[in-house]
Amino acid sequence: MSDASLGFTKLVVADLDKAAAFYKSVCGLTEQARVDDTLGGRAISEIIFAPAHQGGASFVLLTYPDTPKPASGEVILGFATADVDAFVGRVLAGGGAVVDAAVSRPEHGVRVAIVKDPEGHLIEVVQML
Repeated sequence: MSDASLGFTKLVVADLDKAAAFYKSVCGLTEQARVDDTLGGRAISEIIFAPAHQGGASFVLLTYPDTPKPASGEVILGFATADVDAFVGRVLAGGGAVVDAAVSRPEHGVRVAIVKDPEGHLIEVVQML
């Protein structure tokens, strides 16, 4: 048995405030703190969001001011929701796009869609059936 558990996910973005606005409006995340520091000798700025539930993992947006734009596709974020279609609507309203429209997968017990944020980062959103 391991004494480690997932505590947070950090997503590297180009425009920290624009990305934060998207994730707040689409996912209902609550900003907990902002940090300006260094990581491996490079300046960073990050926004830490509160966990969605007690004991849950945190989501962090991070930018390197010396890097114009990170590559997308390096990570796929997973969000659970009670209404995939409403989530997809918020993605579109927030400047994101649909990659794969919502479909029901009863064999997996979910309705799922693949979307991307305004910077092109992939998000898999699922609704339990």
